[in-house]
Amino acid sequence: MADKELFKVRSKFVEKVSKSMLKQLLDDLLEDRLLNDGEVESVLEDNTTKADMARCLVDIVRKKGTRASKMLIDHIKTRDEMLHSELFPDSQDQPDAAPPTQRTWSNKLIPVTDSERTKKMNDPDIYKVSEKNLKSRVALLITNRNFTDDGLTRKGAEKDEENMLNLLRSLQYEVVKYNDLTAKDIEKALRDFTTHPKLKETDSVFVVLMSHGKRGLVLGVDHRQDKPDEFAVDKIYAYLGPQKCPALTDKPKVIIIQACRGEREGHTIVSDSAGSSVVSDEATHQPASPGSIVEDSLRYVHKEKDFISLLSSTPDTVSYRREDLGSFLIQYIVEVFNTCSHQDDIDELFRKVMQRFEDFPDATKRQMPTKDRCTLTRRFYLFPGH
Repeated sequence: MADKELFKVRSKFVEKVSKSMLKQLLDDLLEDRLLNDGEVESVLEDNTTKADMARCLVDIVRKKGTRASKMLIDHIKTRDEMLHSELFPDSQDQPDAAPPTQRTWSNKLIPVTDSERTKKMNDPDIYKVSEKNLKSRVALLITNRNFTDDGLTRKGAEKDEENMLNLLRSLQYEVVKYNDLTAKDIEKALRDFTTHPKLKETDSVFVVLMSHGKRGLVLGVDHRQDKPDEFAVDKIYAYLGPQKCPALTDKPKVIIIQACRGEREGHTIVSDSAGSSVVSDEATHQPASPGSIVEDSLRYVHKEKDFISLLSSTPDTVSYRREDLGSFLIQYIVEVFNTCSHQDDIDELFRKVMQRFEDFPDATKRQMPTKDRCTLTRRFYLFPGH
Protein backbone atom coordinates (compact mmCIF):
# COMPACT_ATOMS: atom_id res chain seq x y z
CA MET A 1 0.00 0.00 0.00
CA ALA A 2 1.36 3.41 -1.00
CA ASP A 3 0.50 5.06 2.32
CA LYS A 4 2.58 2.46 4.18
CA GLU A 5 5.47 2.89 1.71
CA LEU A 6 5.35 6.63 2.27
CA PHE A 7 5.43 6.15 6.05
CA LYS A 8 8.50 3.89 5.77
CA VAL A 9 10.51 6.55 3.90
CA ARG A 10 9.21 9.51 5.93
CA SER A 11 12.49 10.11 7.81
CA LYS A 12 14.67 9.83 4.70
CA PHE A 13 12.31 12.09 2.74
CA VAL A 14 12.50 14.72 5.50
CA GLU A 15 16.29 14.52 5.38
CA LYS A 16 16.80 14.54 1.61
CA VAL A 17 14.07 16.77 0.14
CA SER A 18 14.92 20.42 -0.62
CA LYS A 19 12.71 23.37 0.26
CA SER A 20 12.28 24.31 -3.39
CA MET A 21 11.15 20.80 -4.24
CA LEU A 22 8.67 20.85 -1.36
CA LYS A 23 7.09 23.94 -2.90
CA GLN A 24 6.98 22.22 -6.29
CA LEU A 25 5.28 19.17 -4.79
CA LEU A 26 2.75 21.39 -3.05
CA ASP A 27 1.99 23.08 -6.38
CA ASP A 28 1.54 19.67 -8.01
CA LEU A 29 -0.83 18.42 -5.32
CA LEU A 30 -2.79 21.67 -5.34
CA GLU A 31 -3.19 21.41 -9.11
CA ASP A 32 -4.36 17.80 -8.67
CA ARG A 33 -6.88 19.08 -6.10
CA LEU A 34 -5.46 16.60 -3.64
CA LEU A 35 -4.63 19.54 -1.35
CA ASN A 36 -6.61 22.73 -0.94
CA ASP A 37 -5.26 26.26 -0.46
CA GLY A 38 -5.62 26.05 3.31
CA GLU A 39 -3.60 22.85 3.56
CA VAL A 40 -0.84 24.28 1.39
CA GLU A 41 -0.72 27.43 3.51
CA SER A 42 -0.61 25.27 6.65
CA VAL A 43 2.46 23.38 5.42
CA LEU A 44 4.28 26.58 4.46
CA GLU A 45 3.23 28.95 7.22
CA ASP A 46 2.72 26.77 10.30
CA ASN A 47 6.20 25.21 10.10
CA THR A 48 9.41 27.15 10.57
CA THR A 49 11.91 24.60 9.24
CA LYS A 50 12.21 22.64 6.03
CA ALA A 51 12.12 19.38 7.99
CA ASP A 52 8.87 20.30 9.72
CA MET A 53 7.32 21.23 6.37
CA ALA A 54 8.31 17.85 4.92
CA ARG A 55 6.89 15.94 7.90
CA CYS A 56 3.65 17.92 7.72
CA LEU A 57 3.26 17.25 3.98
CA VAL A 58 3.81 13.51 4.34
CA ASP A 59 1.40 13.25 7.26
CA ILE A 60 -1.36 15.21 5.51
CA VAL A 61 -1.07 13.08 2.37
CA ARG A 62 -0.84 9.75 4.23
CA LYS A 63 -4.08 10.47 6.09
CA LYS A 64 -5.84 10.89 2.73
CA GLY A 65 -5.17 7.26 1.87
CA THR A 66 -3.45 5.03 -0.67
CA ARG A 67 -4.42 6.95 -3.81
CA ALA A 68 -3.20 10.26 -2.41
CA SER A 69 0.07 8.69 -1.25
CA LYS A 70 0.61 7.14 -4.68
CA MET A 71 0.11 10.55 -6.31
CA LEU A 72 2.75 12.13 -4.06
CA ILE A 73 5.19 9.29 -4.80
CA ASP A 74 4.60 9.73 -8.53
CA HIS A 75 5.25 13.46 -8.28
CA ILE A 76 8.49 12.80 -6.40
CA LYS A 77 9.61 10.59 -9.28
CA THR A 78 8.69 13.20 -11.87
CA ARG A 79 10.42 15.99 -9.99
CA ASP A 80 13.56 14.15 -8.89
CA GLU A 81 14.30 10.64 -10.13
CA MET A 82 17.46 10.44 -8.03
CA LEU A 83 15.57 11.11 -4.82
CA HIS A 84 12.83 8.69 -5.84
CA SER A 85 15.39 5.93 -6.46
CA GLU A 86 16.89 6.53 -3.00
CA LEU A 87 13.51 6.40 -1.29
CA PHE A 88 12.05 3.51 -3.27
CA PRO A 89 14.97 1.42 -4.65
CA ASP A 90 12.82 -1.67 -5.23
CA SER A 91 10.64 0.18 -7.75
CA GLN A 92 13.64 0.83 -10.00
CA ASP A 93 13.72 -2.81 -11.08
CA GLN A 94 10.20 -2.63 -12.46
CA PRO A 95 9.62 -1.79 -16.12
CA ASP A 96 8.20 1.60 -17.03
CA ALA A 97 4.44 1.74 -16.92
CA ALA A 98 4.20 2.81 -20.55
CA PRO A 99 6.50 3.00 -23.59
CA PRO A 100 7.67 6.46 -24.74
CA THR A 101 4.95 6.73 -27.36
CA GLN A 102 2.32 6.48 -24.61
CA ARG A 103 3.94 9.07 -22.35
CA THR A 104 1.76 11.79 -20.88
CA TRP A 105 3.14 15.05 -22.24
CA SER A 106 3.16 18.10 -19.99
CA ASN A 107 1.55 21.34 -21.09
CA LYS A 108 3.90 23.35 -18.89
CA LEU A 109 7.62 23.32 -18.24
CA ILE A 110 8.78 20.92 -15.51
CA PRO A 111 11.59 22.63 -13.54
CA VAL A 112 14.86 20.90 -12.78
CA THR A 113 15.32 19.88 -9.14
CA ASP A 114 18.15 21.21 -7.00
CA SER A 115 19.75 17.78 -6.68
CA GLU A 116 19.59 17.07 -10.40
CA ARG A 117 21.00 20.46 -11.23
CA THR A 118 23.87 20.00 -8.79
CA LYS A 119 24.64 16.60 -10.26
CA LYS A 120 24.73 17.98 -13.80
CA MET A 121 26.76 21.05 -12.88
CA ASN A 122 29.46 18.79 -11.40
CA ASP A 123 29.76 16.93 -14.69
CA PRO A 124 32.90 18.13 -16.55
CA ASP A 125 31.36 17.16 -19.89
CA ILE A 126 28.59 19.76 -19.94
CA TYR A 127 28.49 23.34 -21.20
CA LYS A 128 28.77 25.35 -18.00
CA VAL A 129 26.11 27.86 -17.02
CA SER A 130 25.72 30.35 -14.18
CA GLU A 131 22.79 32.37 -12.84
CA LYS A 132 24.13 35.37 -14.74
CA ASN A 133 24.20 33.31 -17.96
CA LEU A 134 20.60 32.18 -17.46
CA LYS A 135 19.42 35.75 -16.99
CA SER A 136 21.19 36.80 -20.20
CA ARG A 137 19.70 34.23 -22.55
CA VAL A 138 18.52 35.52 -25.91
CA ALA A 139 16.89 33.94 -28.98
CA LEU A 140 15.96 34.97 -32.51
CA LEU A 141 12.53 34.00 -33.86
CA ILE A 142 11.53 34.76 -37.47
CA THR A 143 8.11 33.73 -38.78
CA ASN A 144 7.01 34.29 -42.38
CA ARG A 145 3.28 33.80 -42.72
CA ASN A 146 1.94 36.47 -45.11
CA PHE A 147 3.55 36.60 -48.55
CA THR A 148 3.15 39.17 -51.32
CA ASP A 149 1.66 36.32 -53.32
CA ASP A 150 -1.48 35.50 -51.33
CA GLY A 151 -1.31 31.93 -52.62
CA LEU A 152 1.76 31.38 -50.44
CA THR A 153 0.12 32.31 -47.13
CA ARG A 154 1.26 29.84 -44.45
CA LYS A 155 -1.89 29.32 -42.40
CA GLY A 156 -1.07 27.88 -38.99
CA ALA A 157 2.29 29.66 -38.82
CA GLU A 158 0.88 32.04 -36.21
CA LYS A 159 0.31 29.05 -33.91
CA ASP A 160 3.92 27.92 -34.39
CA GLU A 161 5.08 31.43 -33.50
CA GLU A 162 2.94 31.50 -30.36
CA ASN A 163 4.15 28.04 -29.27
CA MET A 164 7.84 28.80 -29.79
CA LEU A 165 7.56 32.23 -28.19
CA ASN A 166 6.01 30.77 -25.04
CA LEU A 167 8.52 27.91 -24.86
CA LEU A 168 11.59 30.12 -25.29
CA ARG A 169 10.37 32.66 -22.76
CA SER A 170 9.64 29.93 -20.22
CA LEU A 171 13.26 28.80 -20.69
CA GLN A 172 14.34 32.37 -19.79
CA TYR A 173 15.27 33.46 -23.30
CA GLU A 174 14.61 37.05 -24.29
CA VAL A 175 13.07 36.62 -27.74
CA VAL A 176 13.95 38.97 -30.57
CA LYS A 177 10.95 38.46 -32.86
CA TYR A 178 10.35 39.34 -36.51
CA ASN A 179 7.46 38.66 -38.86
CA ASP A 180 7.10 38.53 -42.63
CA LEU A 181 10.63 39.39 -43.76
CA THR A 182 12.17 39.45 -47.21
CA ALA A 183 15.40 37.52 -47.73
CA LYS A 184 17.34 40.76 -47.40
CA ASP A 185 15.57 41.58 -44.13
CA ILE A 186 16.18 38.05 -42.78
CA GLU A 187 19.89 38.59 -43.29
CA LYS A 188 19.74 42.02 -41.65
CA ALA A 189 17.84 40.58 -38.66
CA LEU A 190 20.51 37.90 -38.28
CA ARG A 191 23.32 40.43 -38.62
CA ASP A 192 21.72 42.69 -36.01
CA PHE A 193 21.26 39.71 -33.70
CA THR A 194 25.02 39.06 -33.68
CA THR A 195 25.50 42.48 -32.03
CA HIS A 196 22.95 41.93 -29.26
CA PRO A 197 24.55 43.02 -25.95
CA LYS A 198 23.39 39.90 -24.10
CA LEU A 199 25.44 37.57 -26.30
CA LYS A 200 28.55 38.26 -24.20
CA GLU A 201 26.94 36.80 -21.08
CA THR A 202 24.46 34.25 -22.45
CA ASP A 203 25.24 30.54 -22.20
CA SER A 204 23.52 29.76 -25.52
CA VAL A 205 21.23 31.00 -28.28
CA PHE A 206 18.29 29.65 -30.21
CA VAL A 207 17.59 30.70 -33.78
CA VAL A 208 14.17 29.61 -35.07
CA LEU A 209 13.24 30.35 -38.68
CA MET A 210 9.87 29.35 -40.16
CA SER A 211 8.91 30.03 -43.77
CA HIS A 212 8.59 28.46 -47.22
CA GLY A 213 11.81 27.08 -48.63
CA LYS A 214 13.85 25.11 -51.12
CA ARG A 215 16.92 22.96 -50.64
CA GLY A 216 19.39 25.11 -48.70
CA LEU A 217 17.20 28.20 -49.01
CA VAL A 218 14.49 29.95 -47.04
CA LEU A 219 12.09 32.15 -48.95
CA GLY A 220 11.41 35.79 -48.20
CA VAL A 221 7.87 37.13 -48.35
CA ASP A 222 8.36 38.78 -51.76
CA HIS A 223 9.13 35.49 -53.46
CA ARG A 224 7.57 34.86 -56.85
CA GLN A 225 8.21 32.22 -59.48
CA ASP A 226 9.62 34.79 -61.89
CA LYS A 227 11.44 36.79 -59.21
CA PRO A 228 12.94 34.64 -56.43
CA ASP A 229 13.39 36.08 -52.93
CA GLU A 230 15.76 33.59 -51.31
CA PHE A 231 17.92 33.51 -48.18
CA ALA A 232 20.78 30.99 -48.07
CA VAL A 233 20.65 28.91 -44.89
CA ASP A 234 24.45 28.68 -44.78
CA LYS A 235 24.52 32.36 -43.83
CA ILE A 236 23.06 31.52 -40.43
CA TYR A 237 26.13 29.48 -39.56
CA ALA A 238 28.52 32.03 -41.02
CA TYR A 239 27.00 34.88 -39.02
CA LEU A 240 26.91 32.93 -35.74
CA GLY A 241 30.38 31.43 -36.19
CA PRO A 242 33.49 32.70 -34.36
CA GLN A 243 34.65 35.01 -37.15
CA LYS A 244 31.54 37.19 -37.27
CA CYS A 245 30.25 36.57 -33.75
CA PRO A 246 33.12 35.92 -31.32
CA ALA A 247 30.74 36.47 -28.37
CA LEU A 248 29.23 33.05 -29.12
CA THR A 249 32.51 31.16 -29.34
CA ASP A 250 32.31 27.85 -27.42
CA LYS A 251 28.60 28.40 -26.70
CA PRO A 252 25.79 26.14 -27.94
CA LYS A 253 23.89 27.52 -30.92
CA VAL A 254 20.58 25.72 -31.46
CA ILE A 255 19.05 26.12 -34.92
CA ILE A 256 15.47 25.07 -35.69
CA ILE A 257 14.14 25.55 -39.21
CA GLN A 258 10.63 24.75 -40.37
CA ALA A 259 10.67 25.24 -44.13
CA CYS A 260 10.16 23.17 -47.25
CA ARG A 261 13.23 21.89 -49.07
CA GLY A 262 11.69 21.99 -52.54
CA GLU A 263 10.37 19.38 -54.92
CA ARG A 264 12.48 16.26 -55.49
CA GLU A 265 12.57 14.85 -59.02
CA GLY A 266 9.91 12.19 -59.32
CA HIS A 267 8.19 13.28 -56.11
CA THR A 268 4.60 14.46 -56.32
CA ILE A 269 3.67 17.40 -54.12
CA VAL A 270 -0.01 17.63 -53.15
CA SER A 271 -1.33 21.11 -53.88
CA ASP A 272 -3.16 23.40 -51.48
CA SER A 273 -6.72 22.80 -52.64
CA ALA A 274 -10.08 22.70 -50.96
CA GLY A 275 -10.44 19.03 -51.77
CA SER A 276 -7.09 17.99 -50.34
CA SER A 277 -6.28 17.08 -46.74
CA VAL A 278 -2.55 17.68 -47.30
CA VAL A 279 -0.78 20.69 -48.75
CA SER A 280 2.81 21.59 -49.44
CA ASP A 281 4.97 24.46 -48.28
CA GLU A 282 6.52 24.55 -51.71
CA ALA A 283 6.65 27.89 -53.49
CA THR A 284 4.32 26.50 -56.18
CA HIS A 285 1.09 25.83 -54.35
CA GLN A 286 -2.35 27.35 -53.94
CA PRO A 287 -4.37 28.37 -50.85
CA ALA A 288 -5.32 25.57 -48.45
CA SER A 289 -8.61 24.72 -46.82
CA PRO A 290 -9.03 25.37 -43.05
CA GLY A 291 -7.65 22.63 -40.79
CA SER A 292 -5.69 20.90 -43.55
CA ILE A 293 -2.08 19.74 -43.26
CA VAL A 294 0.78 21.30 -45.20
CA GLU A 295 4.37 20.26 -45.86
CA ASP A 296 7.73 21.70 -44.77
CA SER A 297 11.36 20.54 -44.88
CA LEU A 298 14.98 21.61 -45.32
CA ARG A 299 18.51 20.20 -45.25
CA TYR A 300 22.00 21.59 -44.60
CA VAL A 301 25.51 20.63 -45.60
CA HIS A 302 28.43 22.00 -43.56
CA LYS A 303 29.31 21.59 -39.87
CA GLU A 304 30.68 24.14 -37.40
CA LYS A 305 31.69 23.89 -33.74
CA ASP A 306 29.01 24.14 -31.02
CA PHE A 307 26.05 24.00 -33.38
CA ILE A 308 23.10 21.64 -33.41
CA SER A 309 20.27 21.83 -35.92
CA LEU A 310 16.89 20.17 -36.06
CA LEU A 311 15.42 19.90 -39.54
CA SER A 312 11.76 19.28 -40.15
CA SER A 313 12.36 16.22 -42.33
CA THR A 314 14.90 14.01 -44.10
CA PRO A 315 16.12 15.08 -47.55
CA ASP A 316 13.76 12.73 -49.36
CA THR A 317 10.53 13.48 -47.52
CA VAL A 318 8.23 16.36 -46.77
CA SER A 319 7.00 17.63 -43.40
CA TYR A 320 3.51 18.61 -42.39
CA ARG A 321 1.74 21.59 -40.87
CA ARG A 322 -1.84 21.78 -39.66
CA GLU A 323 -3.47 25.10 -40.31
CA ASP A 324 -5.36 25.07 -37.01
CA LEU A 325 -2.57 23.80 -34.71
CA GLY A 326 0.65 24.63 -36.55
CA SER A 327 3.42 22.27 -37.64
CA PHE A 328 3.85 18.86 -36.04
CA LEU A 329 7.53 19.63 -35.53
CA ILE A 330 6.88 22.69 -33.37
CA GLN A 331 4.03 21.00 -31.49
CA TYR A 332 6.29 18.07 -30.60
CA ILE A 333 9.25 20.27 -29.69
CA VAL A 334 7.10 22.14 -27.16
CA GLU A 335 5.69 18.95 -25.65
CA VAL A 336 9.06 17.20 -25.37
CA PHE A 337 10.87 20.25 -23.97
CA ASN A 338 8.11 20.88 -21.41
CA THR A 339 8.22 17.27 -20.24
CA CYS A 340 11.87 16.28 -20.49
CA SER A 341 14.21 19.30 -20.50
CA HIS A 342 14.56 19.12 -16.70
CA GLN A 343 16.51 15.87 -17.14
CA ASP A 344 17.70 15.55 -20.77
CA ASP A 345 20.33 17.42 -22.77
CA ILE A 346 19.48 19.04 -26.11
CA ASP A 347 20.68 16.09 -28.18
CA GLU A 348 18.41 13.70 -26.29
CA LEU A 349 15.51 16.15 -26.48
CA PHE A 350 15.81 16.26 -30.25
CA ARG A 351 15.95 12.45 -30.39
CA LYS A 352 12.71 12.28 -28.45
CA VAL A 353 11.13 14.79 -30.82
CA MET A 354 12.13 12.53 -33.70
CA GLN A 355 10.72 9.52 -31.85
CA ARG A 356 7.33 11.23 -31.69
CA PHE A 357 7.06 10.87 -35.47
CA GLU A 358 7.18 7.06 -35.35
CA ASP A 359 3.44 7.12 -34.69
CA PHE A 360 2.34 9.84 -37.09
CA PRO A 361 -1.32 10.88 -36.69
CA ASP A 362 -2.11 10.32 -40.37
CA ALA A 363 -1.57 6.71 -41.46
CA THR A 364 -1.17 7.75 -45.10
CA LYS A 365 1.73 10.12 -44.43
CA ARG A 366 5.27 9.82 -43.11
CA GLN A 367 7.67 12.37 -41.65
CA MET A 368 11.00 12.09 -39.85
CA PRO A 369 12.92 15.15 -38.65
CA THR A 370 16.70 14.97 -38.63
CA LYS A 371 19.48 16.33 -36.47
CA ASP A 372 22.18 17.87 -38.61
CA ARG A 373 25.29 20.04 -38.39
CA CYS A 374 25.67 18.76 -34.85
CA THR A 375 29.09 19.80 -33.56
CA LEU A 376 28.39 20.10 -29.85
CA THR A 377 31.45 18.90 -27.94
CA ARG A 378 29.65 18.69 -24.60
CA ARG A 379 26.15 18.08 -23.31
CA PHE A 380 23.94 21.15 -23.26
CA TYR A 381 21.23 21.31 -20.58
CA LEU A 382 18.56 23.99 -20.42
CA PHE A 383 18.05 23.90 -16.61
CA PRO A 384 14.39 24.99 -16.72
CA GLY A 385 12.96 26.73 -13.69
CA HIS A 386 16.18 28.37 -12.51
